Amino acid sequence: MGIVHHGTYISYFEVGRVEYMRRRGLDYNSWTELGIHLPVVEAHVRYRKSARFDEVLCVESRLTELTRVKVRFDYRLLRGGLVKPDELVAEGFTLLACVDDNHIPRRIPPNADAILRGPELNSDVFPEVKAAAAAR
Repeated sequence: MGIVHHGTYISYFEVGRVEYMRRRGLDYNSWTELGIHLPVVEAHVRYRKSARFDEVLCVESRLTELTRVKVRFDYRLLRGGLVKPDELVAEGFTLLACVDDNHIPRRIPPNADAILRGPELNSDVFPEVKAAAAAR
């Protein structure tokens, strides 16, 4: 049909979440080395428009909830790419739980809490976005 399968949108959200964390200095390997895992326990997608194969999309990821053991990210998937995203394709959220190697809930480490709430460490990852924002 030439459109992206509905299940793929959750994968786009995951890419946005992983990038959000990476830009703050937290990568998934660091978490797993500490015996900490963040499985998705709930996911929601609201489809607004169809995404087509091979089109450029932008995922906006925002941390909206952080408790002792839960992390929630909200997402907006936009058509138009990084420089000028202009059309909402989908929106949604994922809720993650912090667990140990035995899948027992575990408190999110205090240093990870501060990092997740903190600013991006490298704002020059996409210089074209920064330049486009400055031009507006």
